[in-house]
Amino acid sequence: MLSFKKPDVEQFFKVFNIEDFTLSPDEKQLVYSTNLTGHYNVWAMDLPNQYPYPLTFNNQSCHGLKYDPNGDYILASFDHDGDELTQLYALPSRGGEIQDVRVEAEHRHLSPKFSKNGKRIYYTSTKGNKTYLNIYCYDLETKDERLLIEGAEASTYLMDVSSDEESIITLKQFSNTHTLAYIVQNGEQTQLTPKTDKHHTVDSAFFIDAKSIYLVTDHGEDNGYLAHFDIESKSFTKVPGPDMHFTDMYLDEKENQLYLLSSKGVEDKLYTFCLEKKEWNEVDIPVSIIDKLVVGKSGTVFLLGKTATKPSNIYQLGGESWLALTNNRIPAVSDEDLSEPEIITYPSFDGLEIEALFFKAKKEVSNGHVILWPHGGPQASERKFFRSYFQFLVNRGYSIFAPNFRGSSNYGLAYMKMVEGDWGHGPRLDNIHGLEWMIDKGYADREKIFLMGGSYGGYMALLLHGRHPDYFKGVIDIFGVSNLFSFIDSVPDHWKPVMKQWVGDPVEDKERLTIDSPITYLDTMTKPMLIIQGANDPRVVKQESDQIVEALIEKGRDVEYLVLEDEGHGFSKKENEIKVFRAILNFLEKHM
Repeated sequence: MLSFKKPDVEQFFKVFNIEDFTLSPDEKQLVYSTNLTGHYNVWAMDLPNQYPYPLTFNNQSCHGLKYDPNGDYILASFDHDGDELTQLYALPSRGGEIQDVRVEAEHRHLSPKFSKNGKRIYYTSTKGNKTYLNIYCYDLETKDERLLIEGAEASTYLMDVSSDEESIITLKQFSNTHTLAYIVQNGEQTQLTPKTDKHHTVDSAFFIDAKSIYLVTDHGEDNGYLAHFDIESKSFTKVPGPDMHFTDMYLDEKENQLYLLSSKGVEDKLYTFCLEKKEWNEVDIPVSIIDKLVVGKSGTVFLLGKTATKPSNIYQLGGESWLALTNNRIPAVSDEDLSEPEIITYPSFDGLEIEALFFKAKKEVSNGHVILWPHGGPQASERKFFRSYFQFLVNRGYSIFAPNFRGSSNYGLAYMKMVEGDWGHGPRLDNIHGLEWMIDKGYADREKIFLMGGSYGGYMALLLHGRHPDYFKGVIDIFGVSNLFSFIDSVPDHWKPVMKQWVGDPVEDKERLTIDSPITYLDTMTKPMLIIQGANDPRVVKQESDQIVEALIEKGRDVEYLVLEDEGHGFSKKENEIKVFRAILNFLEKHM
């Protein structure tokens, strides 16, 4: 009998992902960004044929794809090696050389919208206003550009343009939990939600016709709901509907209905709302998490989504059933060998209920170790979406505990605000009390716990190491903040207006920021460490990792430092991802 080796790290990381997709106006071509070759490029398939073919060979992440209304070309946004300086390019529908549309090396161009006839694009840019951003209109025929709105007070983003191009909807982001939307007509702006001193958010808004705007907001509530704004009377009305947490919506013009995405807790749900009959219906979906929905002119729905055990795929809704147009999966690994997480809840230090996911290693492979994974964000959450490294580590015998500590998204506005001005106290204790609960319930052995996190999770890994070192055998920090003072000073310019509310003020909050900075606790960071950093990271710059590595080495600590020269705040290249998680596996096995 033949026998085969246990799946290696490559099996789990040679999993293809899909970043974004778009549909041609005639619905004959589906275009998407994927890393089929190990690098991200734009690919396409001619429907109903599902065989993919490449359109680009530039090996860069795509931050957005949009077909022009006439079906002549694709508008694509690329950055370079993770620097997040997104530029706008035109790509022929059959592939070939990309053409510059809006390209300026030191600026980023965001959220492009076509005019109805496709002759103009509207977009947000850091050009001329790195802090608050500007909104421009660019004429593709004459090459003329107009500054429409100069951002002030807060970072200002384009949300939608009316069909007659006489009105636009903008969003001002004062913080992640305070975003206000406006309709701008004839140079005058009107807030879409009623004015109030209480913070609230608008997550989505667009024109239905010349008289109506629909929006998703949590104004006056804790969760997002559907609302209507009458342009003529300037009146706001909440639309009665199910008790969900709506975060996004999409228009189906043919059926005169909206598709609304609810992201409450760790799973998504999808609903339709009939604009004529005012009726709601839930739609069965083939995934746990929806990344994007596209509704064609025919009313056909295309969905990009994933589950905890299956990576991103595109599906087409036909009648009552979904057809998978792509089949991304882990090669050579059966579904039975993958881990579906258990949803658990536990009380924190102050009685607050915390929800968490627990990926449990099967008994026959378990090595008894648990990895605490504080998620990034922090105003994000760990949900039932696919992570190659979770499945790989579980397959190798490690269980993973991923709590949605206070400040996490998708649990209501009040819960999300709990991390603002408190990066290092409440969330830290939520993680520690989660570990104590896990130990008490028999999920974890006190002597067999590792700690790993990325971004804010990397910050939390460093802080937990410094303040609670006795819990952990080893610590892995991926792109983590080490010093809140230098972090506040080094973030992108358009983040800076939100930093005081989000993190704190370096002068007014000096004592708290010192207490909450991991670098304060070098003396107690005694456990082995692996620190990983992208050299081009614009969010958590390389100096954040450099300074703590240098300080720990001076103290003679056991620190491994891996710098990725061609990455930013994540992994855009498959070989880098494999390299990192080989290093992580070696670190865990070395210190197990």
